[in-house]
Amino acid sequence: MRTAYTADQIRGAERTLMARLPEGTLMQRAAAGLAAVCAQSLGKVYGTRVVLLVGSGDNGGDALYAGALLARRGARVGAVLAGSRTHEAGLNAFLAAGGRVSSAAELDRADLVVDGLVGIGATGALREPYREIVRTANDATAPVVAVDVPSGVDASTGVVAGAAVVAATTVTMGAYKTGLLVDPGAGHAGRVELVDIGLGPYLPEPDVVALTGDDVDDLLPTPGAESDKYRRGVLGVAAGSDLYTGAAVLAVGGGLRAGAGMVRYAGPSHPVAQVRAHWPEVVITELDEPSIEHVGRVQAWVLGPGLGTGRWAHELAARVLGSDVPVLIDADGLSLVAKDRSLLRRRAPVLITPHAGELARLIKADRDQIEAARLEHARRAAAEMGVTVLLKGSTTVVAEESRPVRVNETGTPWLASGGTGDVLSGVAGALLAQGMSCYDAASCAAYLHGLAGRAAADGAPLTAAGVAAAVPAAIRVVRGNSHSTTWGS
Repeated sequence: MRTAYTADQIRGAERTLMARLPEGTLMQRAAAGLAAVCAQSLGKVYGTRVVLLVGSGDNGGDALYAGALLARRGARVGAVLAGSRTHEAGLNAFLAAGGRVSSAAELDRADLVVDGLVGIGATGALREPYREIVRTANDATAPVVAVDVPSGVDASTGVVAGAAVVAATTVTMGAYKTGLLVDPGAGHAGRVELVDIGLGPYLPEPDVVALTGDDVDDLLPTPGAESDKYRRGVLGVAAGSDLYTGAAVLAVGGGLRAGAGMVRYAGPSHPVAQVRAHWPEVVITELDEPSIEHVGRVQAWVLGPGLGTGRWAHELAARVLGSDVPVLIDADGLSLVAKDRSLLRRRAPVLITPHAGELARLIKADRDQIEAARLEHARRAAAEMGVTVLLKGSTTVVAEESRPVRVNETGTPWLASGGTGDVLSGVAGALLAQGMSCYDAASCAAYLHGLAGRAAADGAPLTAAGVAAAVPAAIRVVRGNSHSTTWGS
């Protein structure tokens, strides 16, 4: 599990650790780690050109000490002193090692740029001269190594309020920062390298966590010798309509492929025919009236994909949400809830799986604001509605009140394709039916869905049906039973 922390959490741990160490020890540790990553990025150090972008804070000091180490190995290192002040000891060490003060004009001739302009405490848009230096660095051909976080990225949230460094590599000190794991900040960080400076024992409960394959393996249910189809979990799917038949097929397929012992589908005649044709193993109830009375016992429901938003759909949603089992709400189900929040007055757990536009309607927010501050709005929705939120997008986040937000690091941009969300709903619903909590089911489903998307795409466009078909292979990778795991790394 990768754990990440806010700037305040990191600074608190640093203060505790620094009180136990000689002055300057943490900066020397950070600089040594930074210099090692820079040397690795360069391939060879001797004779290369390195430009440091040095701000007023400790990140500038880290960059200067690292620059001194590179200069001693034969690199030609220049420092652009952009701040109103400069870390004095770091600058003295840098100059003594043969480094020199230079200007941003040298960025065009650099082999590597080190971004030490601002640290983890910076928030809001960069000011001049930093803003113009960042733009120049981004336009240069040399890769950028950022110190702790790329300048312009909020370390605590991932928010990017204006110009920001686009790094090839970010060397983060002591622990991951939340803003490195959540877009849009994550999109500026490049490859993230963690340097251990000894903070571990002093860190509090994380702000954000990212599950690994081992974590998902530990959480996934495993059938035992006494298992039968009922003990394996019975998933009910209320999805699809005469207009949107495919949504039902895909949601049911996701549930079957993710290991539900049985899937019961309830819907009108047109999607019933499609589900029966694609999935003969499904138990089907054709609904003439919006009632689930004769569907049979289920242990969780998926509600909403392709259901429509008219009176019939609203009545069916009310019946499903009136049950006493966990319910996952997606797509049209979310539109129904946005119009009638009373549907959520229930005691059993609820998992919602919106994209930014759907969440905007639910919490009366602006879609662009949600995309810019995904953590804030996912947490807000979870608290306001008393539900678990799986917010889909470039960074999928899972929020539940009083729990660290989980972010998903699997997936591919090819998953931005029609129907893939219906598959995700089925996968998460199957995990709910097997007894997982909304928090764990959402997190594991996002991870498996992302792996399945990589497998289905393999560098090319994918289809939602292809993602569903790849879910068992994703589970095998997580379980360690696949001979080919390259797309699961």
